[in-house]
Amino acid sequence: MSEAFEKAAEEVKVLKQRPDHGEMSELYGLYKQATVGDVNTERPGMFDFTGKAKWDAWNPKKGLSKEAAMAGYVELVEKLKEKYGM
Repeated sequence: MSEAFEKAAEEVKVLKQRPDHGEMSELYGLYKQATVGDVNTERPGMFDFTGKAKWDAWNPKKGLSKEAAMAGYVELVEKLKEKYGM
């Protein structure tokens, strides 16, 4: 599975169009869960808007196994490739 995950991580960088905010958040959360595991930091402060958005995308994935997160990421990238093209 990790080969497909690594391939998807490269493919998502060359989509013809950047995914929308919701799709980017989902990609980020799945990627972090697959590579790091459960969120391991406190939620950033109120003025760290980017940090909070990333934390908020990752935190709901807590408890998801590395394999399940990789599979979800690959599946999402495949959908984005169909939607936006490469």
